[in-house]
Order: sequence, then C-alpha cells, then structure tokens
Amino acid sequence: MTVQQALAPRRPDAKLGTIIKLAVMAVGGQGGGVLTSWIEAVARAQGYACQATSVAGVAQRTGATIYYIEMAPLGDRAPVFSLAPAAGDVDILIAAEMMEAGRAIMRGFVTPDRTTLIASTHRALAVSEKMAPGDGIASSEEVRAAAELAADKLISFDMDRMAAENGSVISSSLLGALAGSGALPFPRAAFEDAIRASGKGVEASLQAFGAAFERARNDVAEPEDAGESPAPAMQAAAQGPKPLLEKWEALATRARALPGPAQEMALHGLRKVVAFQDVDYGREYMDRLEEIAALDDAAQGHELSLEAAKHIANAMAYDDVIRVADLKTRAARFARIREEMGAGDRPVALTEFMHPRAEEIAGLLPARIGARIEASPKWMARLDRWFNRGRRVRTHRLGSFLMLYALGGLRGYRRRTLRHRHEEAHLDRWLVVVREAVSQDYALAVEMMRCRRLIKGYSDTHARGLSKFDRVMEGAGLLRGREDAAQWVARLREAALQDEKGEALEGALKTVRSFA
Repeated sequence: MTVQQALAPRRPDAKLGTIIKLAVMAVGGQGGGVLTSWIEAVARAQGYACQATSVAGVAQRTGATIYYIEMAPLGDRAPVFSLAPAAGDVDILIAAEMMEAGRAIMRGFVTPDRTTLIASTHRALAVSEKMAPGDGIASSEEVRAAAELAADKLISFDMDRMAAENGSVISSSLLGALAGSGALPFPRAAFEDAIRASGKGVEASLQAFGAAFERARNDVAEPEDAGESPAPAMQAAAQGPKPLLEKWEALATRARALPGPAQEMALHGLRKVVAFQDVDYGREYMDRLEEIAALDDAAQGHELSLEAAKHIANAMAYDDVIRVADLKTRAARFARIREEMGAGDRPVALTEFMHPRAEEIAGLLPARIGARIEASPKWMARLDRWFNRGRRVRTHRLGSFLMLYALGGLRGYRRRTLRHRHEEAHLDRWLVVVREAVSQDYALAVEMMRCRRLIKGYSDTHARGLSKFDRVMEGAGLLRGREDAAQWVARLREAALQDEKGEALEGALKTVRSFA
C-alpha cells in the first residue's frame, strides 16, 4: 500500500448511520432508570437491537445520572454499540430538568446539525444554589436561549407539572414528549404498550404520557405564566377564644392604620409573629413598627415602614430549638412529605438529622442560668462534648416524635430563655441605630433595615449570618455622613450575600476602611 493510499479519506461505514444515539440526563429520584427501561422495551419490541448504560454522578442534585441508549435495526450481524455518549454525536438528548439541559449543552452533547433536545423547564435546585446566602438560583432564561441556538429541534415545557397534574411522575411525560417529537421511528402504541407492560401506575402514567405527547406533537408554546406561582389563597379567618380574637382584631386594626404601602406587609408580619409566639408578642411587634413608622417620610413613599414591617417580623420570629422542633412535628409537614414521596397508604420512615451546638443548649436554659454557663469556658466545653455530635432522630417512631413534640410545645417558656434575651437585645440595638440614621440620611436608614436579611437559619448558619450582619453594620457606622453611604451599605450587603465564608465582604470592608 502506498503512502497516498494510506492517507486517502475512507468512506464512512454506512451502518453507523443507522444507529440512533439517545442520552437521558436525570436527577436522582426523577425516574431516569424507568424511562430508560421503557425506551429499551419499545426499541426491542419494534425489532431493534438496543443497549443501555448509565454513568452515575454524586456532585449534583442528589446525584445526576447520564443514561445512554444506542439502538439499530436487527440485521445479519449484531451492531457494536458505544458505552457512553460523545460530544457532537448524540441524536436525541432528554433533560429531566432545565439546568441538566444546560449541562448537556456545555458538554457538547447538543449540536444544531442533528440533536433533538427535549427538556423540562422546571427547576430542581442544585446544592450550590441552595447554599448561596442570597439568591443563588441560576437563570433558566439563559439556558433556554442557549438551547434554541444549540439544538436542531427543541421541545421544552414543564413536564414535571404536567405529570403531577395527571397523578404521575416526570418519566411518563418525558416519554410522551419523546414519542410526540417524532425523533424515534416508532408508533405511539408501542410506547403505550411499554408503559402497560411495566404494570405500575399504568393509568396515571398513560394520562401523563398522552398529555405530553399531544403537547410535543403540536409544538404548543409555553404559556406566559407557566413559570409563575399561583396566586396565594386568601388568609383564613382567625379562630380561637373570643378574648384572644378581640386582641387580634385590635392589632390588625393598628396594622391597617399604618401608611398604605406598609399595611399588607404589616398584616403578614403580624400573622408570622403571633404564630411564632402569641398575641402579646404581636403587640410588641406593632409597638416597634409604629415607632419606626412615626419617623417615616411620605415623600419617600414610606419605604422605611415597608421594610420595617418585613424585617422586624423576621427578626422576632427567629429560629431556635423550640421552633425547629415545632416545625418538624407539624401534621402539615408530614402530609407534604408523604405527598412528595408518593407514599399513598404505605408507611414512611422519617429520619431527622440533629446537630445542636453548646450555644443552642445554653440558649434553651433560663436566662440567668444560661448566662452563667455561657460565661464559663469549662461548662461550654462540657456541653459541646455532650451534645455537639450528629444525631439521627427517627420521628416516625413514637418516642422520638414525642420528644420533639414536647420540645416544640415550650412556646410559653421561650421568653424566659437566654436565647430570647440575646435576640431581643440585638433587635433593639439594631433599631436604635436605624432610628438615629433616619433624620440624617433616610436612604441609609432603609439600607440598614434591609441588612437584617443577612440573618437567617439555625445553628451555624445563624451564627455566620449574625457575624456578617454585625460586620456590615460596623461598616455602615464608618460611612455615616457620606453622600454615598446608602450605596456603599447596599454593596456591603450584597458582598456578604455572595459567599458563605464572607471573603467578598472582607474585601469590600477593606475598601471602606481605606477611605472612611
């Protein structure tokens, strides 16, 4: 063989063109394995050789898995299939969540010359998105725009919601969208037969399949309000003993007397505070809010009152051991978990992970005793040794449930705890600083009020937020008197929300200290 013959371009194997290559990118719990088995069953029933593999991952939302399927018509010789997808060599890409579609595009699995992209527009937030102190949710619109450019054909709508509306799970609607797309040379009946052969939840799966099939076949555009949450239901009328209802109505009347922009938020805040503690605690909320509202300026649109109504309520309804235990034992929570798991009449085993620090234990004690223990390094080390360990509390068992239920019922005792004393003192110091700033710089006072959003959560999360809040307020004190003080406080707050460790905040504070 000459050199020219060896280097001459070779004719591609025609048989390679008959192989259909399909990848499914699904998050754990979305039924990617079930969907893959259905597609395999359809292909084999239609006289195709088929092979399916999967590559599991643990770095995404509870483990994102790539299922890969290759199929070809049966012939004289068995085809040789690949074990994993390759960039630029995928005919059909099914993404069970919007960011999985984005990940597929980034990896080159979606190409404009051949790939049909079928993607659900709903979101299952990644751990990195949930961990962000502020709004860490990635933009679905950017992924949608990239998908329109990257795919040869795009079928995209909320398949998770469509499945739920038909009493099924997303794997059913994904299969329906695949069948309706026409990307596979198989009739609708073949897909439906595969669902029937599975023998599980057949009727609901067929309903979801049918709805998605019609949607994909007709290529109906996503409704404009598809991503919006339904309007909240009207608040139920308050119920309870007549004396308490009279006190509640008096507080609600005070909330309705506030400046117009703050009234609705004040009513929401009042409900939250009363639900957290009691009606008397709601009166304290209104006292604090009215004190701020008295300093407000109508020319500024009562922006300070609106922010105060929101953030004072959040500050007063803090997350302590009692509240966490109460939330974990509410009937509505158990009902929601059963619904999300699709448990039906089957029993559910529920395990809570508890990791109390010494600070939480000391904070639960009566204020005087807790303060003495908190001031003693020896006692704090002892509490940390006794309690600061991971615990698994199985609340589906009576003993564990009753323990948390009793702890959550200590609401009447809460106001005598050390934690409540700390929260009240911190809240009052913050409001004093805000009131002092109002007369000098209204915009600065509003930004100081908004800084309370830095404090949230429980245990270590709360401690980190509290530290960031105090550092931002310290920076705000250095900025008072400057014309751009409000803008700088907003920058400090946004820097604090960027990362958990507070590195961005520290950099912003260094800048402030350099010119303050």
